[in-house]
Amino acid sequence: MLSLSYREWDWIELPLDGKLRKPSPKNERHVYLTELELAELLEAVPERYRIERKVILLAMLTGMRRGELMARESGNIYNGRIVLRPNQTRNGKPRVIPLTEEALPLVESLPFDTTGDRVRGAFEKAREKIGRPDIRFHDLRHCYASLLASKGEALTSIRDLLGHSSLTVTSRYAHADPARWESVVAKLPRISNQTATTLIESNPWLRNHLISLVGPVGLEPTTKGL
Repeated sequence: MLSLSYREWDWIELPLDGKLRKPSPKNERHVYLTELELAELLEAVPERYRIERKVILLAMLTGMRRGELMARESGNIYNGRIVLRPNQTRNGKPRVIPLTEEALPLVESLPFDTTGDRVRGAFEKAREKIGRPDIRFHDLRHCYASLLASKGEALTSIRDLLGHSSLTVTSRYAHADPARWESVVAKLPRISNQTATTLIESNPWLRNHLISLVGPVGLEPTTKGL
């Protein structure tokens, strides 16, 4: 409305819509656990919370939110995948999450016979036992995405698995993919000593003359550089 008032209707003299845009969040959490730390957290779940332990493990293996996991039924399982219909996702788009061999047994008896409070209680006791009171259940979702990125999974795939509406949100996990930066380095050209190297390599007479003076080994520093 403010944009139209300025651009089309001339009701106001200055554009105001840009001043009212929601600022980018600066307080995003960046808590990521390694595979070993996730295993330690799971092992720390008290024995009496067997069902809740399944929920926590499934969260680690799927990146799903606690509410999403608690609402799942057997009808959401199809051909080894969790399938969420448009009315079951936040962005209104269908979502498919593949299940690993470790995850498949966890969904055999959906829905989970527990409550969100019991899952929260089990998780909090586990995090206290390993000395990590800063961890939240939602951080398991970040860990899932970060682990996928570290294995080289494309950000577009991670976006679809998490149900993000755009890559802007998913891009927070780009740091975890070392191959991404290695490929960038491989594409960068060599800059130093290029003129001398090119001149020698393109002039056989000059190269042979230099070899006669210093020998073939003596040219190695010139051709290989730093």
